[in-house]
Amino acid sequence: MDEAILLWVNSHHFEYMDEYMWMLTYRFTWIPMYLAIAYAVVRSLGWRRGLLYIVAVGLTILLADQMCSHVIRPWAERLRPSNLDNPLSAVIHVVHDYRGAPYGMPSCHAANTMALLVILLWQFRGRVLAVTMTVWMLSQVYSRMYLGVHYPTDLLVGAVVGGASATLLFFVYKWVLAHNAAFSAGTANAGGRLPMRAVCVPATVFVGILAVIAVLAAF
Repeated sequence: MDEAILLWVNSHHFEYMDEYMWMLTYRFTWIPMYLAIAYAVVRSLGWRRGLLYIVAVGLTILLADQMCSHVIRPWAERLRPSNLDNPLSAVIHVVHDYRGAPYGMPSCHAANTMALLVILLWQFRGRVLAVTMTVWMLSQVYSRMYLGVHYPTDLLVGAVVGGASATLLFFVYKWVLAHNAAFSAGTANAGGRLPMRAVCVPATVFVGILAVIAVLAAF
């Protein structure tokens, strides 16, 4: 089942989608969205809580990433499907000869994107935010299978690690708030709603720009 799902996704490819998925999965592509989220967080929580929350988000992603890359991967030693030492690589479609590091269990992309999604939703209760970030996370997961660098179970385990890391760091963040009076004042909107235009508009515009670039790159 694991290989079947991967091969189905990886086999449905064409030139435009190759370029689009390549840009979608690139780690620096989403910096504008991250900056928009940071701005929206500070605007919503105030600068003291906002900066503390941003630190918690950074530590969450760091924990998820390091757990995957330096703890679980060396233990699991599962070759990526695109790795030339894996017999499955003979039928895997790769883009720009990208094959990734030798091991892929679990996926750091899945861990990091799920970590960001979960820690945002622990703090901010908004349907638009939940839908936007969930679609973004799923697009990242899909791109990793499309590029042939992860099995579905790599992504599933990575998502579990990311979700667990986010939950742990969020409650550490809440504990710090409860035990430090410096963070009890100066909040702009402690009610827990993120200014949606500050996140969704840049994200939507940026995805549109990516689509245009991908079309141009495919010709």
